[in-house]
Amino acid sequence: VQLQASGGGLVQAGGSLRLHCAASGRTFSRDAMGWFRQAPGREREFVAGINPSGGTTYYADSVKGRFTISKDNAKNTVYLQMNSLKPEDTAVYYCAATSRWYVPRRPEEYDYWGQGTQVTVSS
Repeated sequence: VQLQASGGGLVQAGGSLRLHCAASGRTFSRDAMGWFRQAPGREREFVAGINPSGGTTYYADSVKGRFTISKDNAKNTVYLQMNSLKPEDTAVYYCAATSRWYVPRRPEEYDYWGQGTQVTVSS
């Protein structure tokens, strides 16, 4: 399976970005999906996740209320709407897919990864 992440960029604090992750090569509707991020010198961390049907979502405390993950199985695409961005949100953002029935928060539990998209929030 291939995951293609896009939508990153440079934005001022308080602004918004919408990340896209297009998947191909497998039955996407059966996968739980996650967004992770990694800042320089830091470990990759869980940001948001969504179950295969798209009906249940999970968020890191640091982004709860500001970010929204959604999934369009017909388009094989998962989105991350990021509002009220802060400088500490600056990182490379990765999408990931797993065939597990639950939504993991650990990176090692994901089977497929996109290439990452840079998000930079200026103060």
